[in-house]
Amino acid sequence: MAAILLVQFLLLVAIPVTRAQSPAAQNISLGSSLSTNPSGNNRSYWLSPSGFFAFGLYPLPNTQTFLVGIWLDKTPEKTLVWCANRDSAPLSTGYSIILTTSGSLILRSPQSQAQVIPLISDNLVPTSFAAIRDDGNFVLYASNGTVWQSFDSPTDTILPGQNLKTDAQLYSSFSETNHSKGKYMLNMPDLQLYYLAHGSMTNFDVRDSYWSTQLQGVRSNLTLILEPDGRLHFSDSSNSSEGELTGSDSSAVLYRATLGVDGNFRRFSYALDPNGAMTMNSNPWSWIPDSNPCQIKGRCGLNSFCKANDNSYSCMCPSGFESKDPLDMSQGCERNFSIIAECRRERGNGNLNVAEMESLEMVDNAYENLTLSQERCKQACLDDCSCALVLFINMQCKKQALPLKYMKQSSGALTQKTFVKVGSFASNPTPSRRKPIIWATIVLAACSFLLTLIIGFLCVQSRVSRYKKFRARSNSDVEDSSLRLFSYEELEDATGRFLESLGKGSFGAVFKGELPNGVNIAVKKLHGLIEDGEREFRSELTTIGKTHHKNLVQLLGYCDEGSHRLLVYQFMSNGSLANVMFNPETRPNWAQRVEISLGIARGVLYLHEECETQIIHCDIKPQNILLDNNFTPKISDFGLAKLMGEDQTRTFTDMRGTRGYVAPEWHRNLPITVKVDVYSFGIMLLEIICCRKRIEMDAPEEEIILFEWVYNCFETRNLKKLVGVEEVEMRGLQRMVMVGLWCVQEDPSVRPSMRKVVSMLDGTLDVQSPPNPSQFL
Repeated sequence: MAAILLVQFLLLVAIPVTRAQSPAAQNISLGSSLSTNPSGNNRSYWLSPSGFFAFGLYPLPNTQTFLVGIWLDKTPEKTLVWCANRDSAPLSTGYSIILTTSGSLILRSPQSQAQVIPLISDNLVPTSFAAIRDDGNFVLYASNGTVWQSFDSPTDTILPGQNLKTDAQLYSSFSETNHSKGKYMLNMPDLQLYYLAHGSMTNFDVRDSYWSTQLQGVRSNLTLILEPDGRLHFSDSSNSSEGELTGSDSSAVLYRATLGVDGNFRRFSYALDPNGAMTMNSNPWSWIPDSNPCQIKGRCGLNSFCKANDNSYSCMCPSGFESKDPLDMSQGCERNFSIIAECRRERGNGNLNVAEMESLEMVDNAYENLTLSQERCKQACLDDCSCALVLFINMQCKKQALPLKYMKQSSGALTQKTFVKVGSFASNPTPSRRKPIIWATIVLAACSFLLTLIIGFLCVQSRVSRYKKFRARSNSDVEDSSLRLFSYEELEDATGRFLESLGKGSFGAVFKGELPNGVNIAVKKLHGLIEDGEREFRSELTTIGKTHHKNLVQLLGYCDEGSHRLLVYQFMSNGSLANVMFNPETRPNWAQRVEISLGIARGVLYLHEECETQIIHCDIKPQNILLDNNFTPKISDFGLAKLMGEDQTRTFTDMRGTRGYVAPEWHRNLPITVKVDVYSFGIMLLEIICCRKRIEMDAPEEEIILFEWVYNCFETRNLKKLVGVEEVEMRGLQRMVMVGLWCVQEDPSVRPSMRKVVSMLDGTLDVQSPPNPSQFL
């Protein structure tokens, strides 16, 4: 008996010794849970043993929303160092994190106890317990080792012991309060910082890089390491240190290295005050010196330039431009005159001019390069409506179109000259010509005065009446909405009497326009409104006006005047996905198609589950997906289905009697749910994968109907046939194909929700092999 007790004592003593090599951890048993409504035994986070780190439901300041994350709990600002599903919308009150008794880490929705969201992807091995460790790592353990750890999926921060490997990246947050992926990236394979000018996380240009480690050659075996003593350096596969960025500092108790929202990569250090609170030391080390803030690209937005002021900077608008948001100059600038109106007028009338911008540097992105003298170069820009600015150097005239980017004020002498197009009034006439012009003006005014007296009284009452009616309607604007009310006359002027058509859709024709402040817009003239539709029109606008998501086209305003019903949207410079995708010359590459698919899915998810009022789109198709100048997909025409009559909403597709984007339940008088959008998304996803239309009558017989051909290729394991000679990542291709096939299942109950679609596309949820979509036919 004594021998048994001795063995048990030795085992208890040995356990801490074997774990001494790893940071202390707060173990979390199966069945544990966290809630945004802590009460009784419930709580909203788990602490590490030291209390330095917390894992759980992180409350976003000044909101009633949460993120699943890890943060420094002893700092006054509760600094977030990691978050899950960072591109998803924040969670509302009522969500719970549960480590189930079966060993899965899930998020439970407050709307439905049955709706669960896996937090960890590829969790094939059941978890035995979890732990939040003293190094800030949240780990899921199985009986035979680690299942998953947050250190392997960094967001914008690395902590001591969290090595950033060669195939990893850090992405800045969108803002200090929005922790979704922002516009800067630290990329390990080439050891550079990038501004993501085109919004793509996979395609980036060396011209968008603004900092490099300057190590000789790109090596595939380098790791970025932040040591516990604060040293930040690179290490190769032989564990030899090189490229040390900053030395050690033993005065701090904790360090973190973060890619900030401003694009700078900094190492922060923390000390404990006498009360045990953690305070950040001043003057953090940074990769970009504070003395050169304009080195970071993209700081000042499009069409603006960065001006360094000692250790700070300011964003300025060049001549002819004004700030989009005076309270936030980083949002960029826009023209302060209407280029459409000016270009319609006769050239040489003095309404346009060019101004020289001294000491201005920018990336040369010329769309036309001419050999001209300086004066002819300036005139060439004036005569070209697409020209916003020219760079003139050594008789080379380089025309630049909007948007202008990466402009900054140079501190040294430049060999080039920069001329920007500006709007101006005609210059004052010379003294010798002034008198004739004055007399001509007086005579014309006298003649006009008599005519004005006769017709003035007749029209003034009409105008006053119209104005009062318009003001009354303006005062009763769409309730709880920031939408602007336009008059029909304003939109006529903006579009040049609806001169330039962008196309026709299910709900009406769309025209390009430009507001007086230079902002391009798309104006949709609605047709087929239901009878007595004014109240329904305003009701739907209330819903649409409250939607805000980066994958939805922004509704700017509307017109509700007489029989005119018009919607004013932001203009999408790259047109529709259909125009781009089905044209071999403009077809997006595979990486772009993956990003586009995921963006569309997130937008539909927002409409279904995350906006204030659920919206069923009813017309998801490539023609209703628009692309901005960064190729970010934007869903259009959402929320309009309720404004149309029943007959029209049931005939969105132009392929009567054959399979198109319309779900089968439309033709069977079954209840219409969000699953009709899932079906339409699935058809479109297969089109995005293959870059071909859903039906191709000229294709071989077995390939005419797209989803049937895709399933045959999937079943015969010949997916490469779908993309031809194009180089694609095969695992990603298989994942997207399976998601698409699940979405186009005949039975609506079999189709996944859009939340599951997003989780499957971004890899956080495994995709099972789908059945044949035609099995119920």
